[in-house]
Amino acid sequence: MKLEQQAMDQLFLKARSHNGWQGKQVSDEQLKEIYDLMRMGPTSANSCPARLVFIKSTAAKERLKVCLDEGNLDKSMSAPVVAIIGMDLEFYEQLPKLFPHTDAKAWFVGKTEKIKETAFRNSSLQGAYFIMAVRSLGLDAGPMSGFNSQKLDETFFPDGKVKSNFICAIGYGDEGKLYARGPRLAFDEACQIV
Repeated sequence: MKLEQQAMDQLFLKARSHNGWQGKQVSDEQLKEIYDLMRMGPTSANSCPARLVFIKSTAAKERLKVCLDEGNLDKSMSAPVVAIIGMDLEFYEQLPKLFPHTDAKAWFVGKTEKIKETAFRNSSLQGAYFIMAVRSLGLDAGPMSGFNSQKLDETFFPDGKVKSNFICAIGYGDEGKLYARGPRLAFDEACQIV
């Protein structure tokens, strides 16, 4: 069944990447609901390598602040929550649980490049599901790069097995702080049917 126009607008057509926020808070229950939606999206061999850190407290935001590029300071510090979407480089340890019908763990053990490639690709997919989950719940997202990944990883993933992919501010966006929407490539500029 095709989604109604209002849903298409909320998820894609009228949705924007926000950089300013209203003063409304995001509850822990909303964060759990976001995760429960995003975790259902497909990944290779159900690998689910994304690991999330939700930064809400003032103390945690101060730790985040020193990792951010200057252009991301205000929009991150003023957001109710900033999520770090990380990738677990030991995700394959969970495969006996997540993909039990074959020995998928053996596909990865000792294969560093395959592990990194799979973790990055699939945590990126999960990050996109995360943005769609945020939007589907009536919240706004502000995904971004623009941080010192080494410092961020040392601060929030000190054991070294999880590495950051990107960060995403979430909350209720302030439409008055949006830039004009950028153009997109037309079908013929980006696609081929062969």
